Amino acid sequence: MADRAQPIGPGGAFGVAVAAAIPFVILVTTGAILWVAEPGEGLGGADLAALRFTLWQALLSALISVSLAVPVARALARQVFWGRNLLVTLLGAPFLLPVIVAIFGLLAVFGRGGVLNAALTGLGLEPVSIYGLHGVVLAHVFFNLPLATRLILQGWQDIPSERFRLAATLGMDARAVNRHLEHPMLRQVVPSATLVIFVLCTTSFAVALTLGGGPKATTVELAIYQAVRFEFDLSRAAMLSLVQLMITVVVALLALRLVRQAGFRPGIDRQRRRWDGGTGIIRAQDGVVLTGVTVFLLLPITLVLLRGVAEIPGLPGVVWASALRSLGVALCSTILVVVMSVAMSVAATRLGRFSRWVETAGLMAVAASPLVLGTGLFVLVHPIIDPGRLALPVTALVNALVTLPFALRAILPACKTIEDDFGRLATSLNLTGWARLRLLVLPRLRRPIWFSAGLAAALSMGDLGVIALFADPDGATLPLQVYRLMGAYRMDDAAGASVLLLLLSFTLFWVFDRRARDVEP
Repeated sequence: MADRAQPIGPGGAFGVAVAAAIPFVILVTTGAILWVAEPGEGLGGADLAALRFTLWQALLSALISVSLAVPVARALARQVFWGRNLLVTLLGAPFLLPVIVAIFGLLAVFGRGGVLNAALTGLGLEPVSIYGLHGVVLAHVFFNLPLATRLILQGWQDIPSERFRLAATLGMDARAVNRHLEHPMLRQVVPSATLVIFVLCTTSFAVALTLGGGPKATTVELAIYQAVRFEFDLSRAAMLSLVQLMITVVVALLALRLVRQAGFRPGIDRQRRRWDGGTGIIRAQDGVVLTGVTVFLLLPITLVLLRGVAEIPGLPGVVWASALRSLGVALCSTILVVVMSVAMSVAATRLGRFSRWVETAGLMAVAASPLVLGTGLFVLVHPIIDPGRLALPVTALVNALVTLPFALRAILPACKTIEDDFGRLATSLNLTGWARLRLLVLPRLRRPIWFSAGLAAALSMGDLGVIALFADPDGATLPLQVYRLMGAYRMDDAAGASVLLLLLSFTLFWVFDRRARDVEP
């Protein structure tokens, strides 16, 4: 049913309009950037250095993240232990964690006054600095190691359990299983995971802003921010934005091209059991790996909580005002994401085999850097109005565009399933238009809608990107306020504000996600 085009109706027409608006916004902002870029203006030495640093840190971050994720995913795949599901859930937490909070936690561990330097000083050794290339890479590994682990773990779970049963029957040890079952899967999964993380690291703005450490550790996005905010050189910002856009588009296309299945035939869904992971040496090795990654992920956040909880009651009023702004931006962005994703899903379902272009339009936002979009919008509105007055609406819009692909991947498959299961019956009952959406589609989409809303709210709440480009001193959101407090060395207030941001982000996700779990299947 979903493979044939159906009468699209007003709701589907609105979804088509939304899908067309996404590439339109990207093209308009890109056109604005091209308009202000002066012909003949090339990249200077500092710009080329920023480009080299961007590519180098992204490559290192991706390679290290994936290299560490392989043994972690293998340990999770072949060991069964108490708390395993909790650990797998923990691996998804950094995706929702506000970047500035994670950075504050890493500073509490690796910073000048962190526990690591305290231990080194106590041993009579020289302290280390987290600022510069190694700090940027460390932060990116913190964020992307869990993502890489989840991607690679999914590859292990796609190997039918009968393969492992056959391997045990043939007496294969861990090395043989690795060679005959795991390596073929890793050759398919690792390249695409590496490219996904690479493109995420090229568009990571907050990490470079806080841990870059000077001109030698400046990314292209950070150079765009500096060109707009400090130099007001829109032509240079435009050139850098085009470079950033080319990087993300090329790498995103390569990532999509490399996404393939591992090549295993379907199994019969038996419970997986790994006979190759039961030896004492293997269990000890996996235990060390899992303990290490757990400490690496939990220690920074634990230190933030321990330091900041007691500071929340004494936070200045400006922090609470910033929190209210962030909540408003997050809720507005969430509404936009839900409306756009539902409308596009309905349109894609009604279009049948012609739905591919709607999905492609929704996924285009993956290749669009938030700061590049923000720069284009800045160029457009600057001659008309003070950009600071539009900081919050623009932030909500860009956050919605960036989050849309994740919501679309949750809602669109569910919408197609509804059409496959009930579409013919609904058509026979002449259930069309708004009545079809209200009585059939929306009630069965409640679970993915609530989950997508929680994801969008948490990501928007913790975003530090476009707001840094637009905001005036009195219009900061909570992530930007935390960054300003850190820059002013008001670390106690920064710790309290970080905990407040962390609690608000995870509370928003929990409230929406709980509604999704409470929905009857």
